[in-house]
Amino acid sequence: MAELSKEIHWIEVKINTNGELAEALAEVLGRFVSNGVVVESVTLFNPHTQEFEPTGAVAISGYLPADEQLEEKRQELEEALWHLGQIAAIPNPVYSPIRDEDWMAAWKEHYTPVPVGDTLLVMPAWKQPESDEKRIVIRINPAMAFGTGTHPTTQLILRLMERHLLPGGAVIDIGCGSGILSICALKLGAVHALAVDVDSQAITSTKENAGLNDISPGILETGKGSVEEVLTGHFSIRKAPLVLVNILAPVILHLFDLGLDELVSEDRTLLLSGILDHQEATIIQKAEQMGFMLVERFPQEDWVSLALQKTS
Repeated sequence: MAELSKEIHWIEVKINTNGELAEALAEVLGRFVSNGVVVESVTLFNPHTQEFEPTGAVAISGYLPADEQLEEKRQELEEALWHLGQIAAIPNPVYSPIRDEDWMAAWKEHYTPVPVGDTLLVMPAWKQPESDEKRIVIRINPAMAFGTGTHPTTQLILRLMERHLLPGGAVIDIGCGSGILSICALKLGAVHALAVDVDSQAITSTKENAGLNDISPGILETGKGSVEEVLTGHFSIRKAPLVLVNILAPVILHLFDLGLDELVSEDRTLLLSGILDHQEATIIQKAEQMGFMLVERFPQEDWVSLALQKTS
């Protein structure tokens, strides 16, 4: 790499890929970059709808400090990507120098408002909606916690939530990430949301994002934990008419073994996301064994989300 100007303090690393490889690439890149990894759905502005619409591609990006360890870190990153590339073909990363004073602006440029479903608009915290905006605005401060509204798995479960949430009830959000699902549920009419995650960073992000959306701590309850902690009474509720899980398929299977089915009220709904299309049959089979019936599915790219009704 050519000698860097003293004004260049960061190198942006960006890899465009598909949804199936997004999580693996984000994990690899996250080992080397500073300030977290950005996972975004690549959008293009449609002049006919006047909205930014997903293209199907996903961009993974992060920032390497332009210091004396830059070349060593870049070499290590390239080696890690090479090993991942032996499993599935991945595009070469693109490296772009970023001037220090442009650092925050460059990071923020990754995020544009994302319309989801029929009624929702997920918006970065630093942007303001148009004065005539008709959609329900969800403001999110993208951080290291998963779930900013740009990934297909989040968009799919939000679309299902629009159709299956009955106003006036409670929701339980297992693996809440940024808190986006619980916040959307409350804005769609839920009266109480319990958002739990095993990652303390996710709890911090959920509280911050709740504040951005003027959500009272009294109606969004959050804390560190998972299925076991909810079932054993660590929180104010142990079951709800709507339970939300946006994680990954192997984790969902494990949660069923821990008692995920017991969180769902009789005859009510479990929404699952984070499932690759080739994993769908296994998840449905497990859900049926636990007393659920598939009532709706939404696919997008390589991902699928499921709405299941508890029948026994």
